Amino acid sequence: MTSPSSSPFAFPESTATPLRGGPALRWGVVGTGEIAGDFTDALHAHTDQRVVAVSSRTLDKAERFAASHGVAAAVEGQEALVALAEVDVVYVATPHTSHVPDALLAIAAGKHVLVEKPFATTTEEADRLIAAARAAGVFVMEAMWTRYVPHSTVLARLLADGAIGDVRLATADVAWANDLSSGGRMADPALGGGALLDIGVYAVWFAQFAIGRPVDVRATGTTRADGVDLEAAIALRTAEGRVGAAVTSLLTTSPGLGTISGSTGTVRMLEHLVFPASFEVSTAAGTATWRDPSVLRGRDGLAYEAAALAAFVAEGRTDSPLHSLADARSVTAVLETTRASLTVL
Repeated sequence: MTSPSSSPFAFPESTATPLRGGPALRWGVVGTGEIAGDFTDALHAHTDQRVVAVSSRTLDKAERFAASHGVAAAVEGQEALVALAEVDVVYVATPHTSHVPDALLAIAAGKHVLVEKPFATTTEEADRLIAAARAAGVFVMEAMWTRYVPHSTVLARLLADGAIGDVRLATADVAWANDLSSGGRMADPALGGGALLDIGVYAVWFAQFAIGRPVDVRATGTTRADGVDLEAAIALRTAEGRVGAAVTSLLTTSPGLGTISGSTGTVRMLEHLVFPASFEVSTAAGTATWRDPSVLRGRDGLAYEAAALAAFVAEGRTDSPLHSLADARSVTAVLETTRASLTVL
């Protein structure tokens, strides 16, 4: 969809995986937090995928989640869930520091896995997870859901087609103010609390999506003495000399802007880049806007990553062609380097 009708651009069609009519898998969800509920609701409302089981550390939590979100089975503990024969794929939606251990349990049980962001907390963890997935021959994917929505599929094709020339620069900011004094997972170092792993991952992903995997990372920012990072500014450079800037913070709220600049034009996100639905392209030929014609907004868009995973599994893949294991590891490496560069406040 373009605006105005006299647009100088012919926007490509979205290649987002159709939400209905394709292969459907039976999902098990590990974790009962907010994102697990949003994911389950999005699947049931908009796709043919079905969550058939959920696990939590206590059976009571699992049963309450199952009753609230239309899930047939509730079990206590991840081990019980991955042992269920009726589960084809496991969605890991536990705290950050549990992502890799929980994913490894599922892989050992022969299940495909969708790992909520961040893919891992360190590159050593990421390497172990990737090696286990390859050894088992199962499909494993980071839940970078923004890569699978129509917006990103159109934008990726536009950039690949050279609509703004040679991409040279990308910028992204994702900052949401948090009251860390009240506790919770964002303030808990044992759970991977801080800005980078929770929201900074979006800014780093967007920059990498635009310019490619970086070979040089420079960062500055602040962290608490306990390791909970507060804010960071990250500079990226690729082997081709493209550069990116990603900014994140828990001390303030930013607009959530994303821009991509090429040798002949620019792209500007028109909504918060965590919930992408439209963008504007400007070149010497003029300016045009693409808007997602679907009705899915916000976390309803989680449905796309699930439909994509099911399609990839049906195709016999063991890695995502849109956000690969190498891409996920690269983002992990940027976050790891950044955390090591911060100054204690």
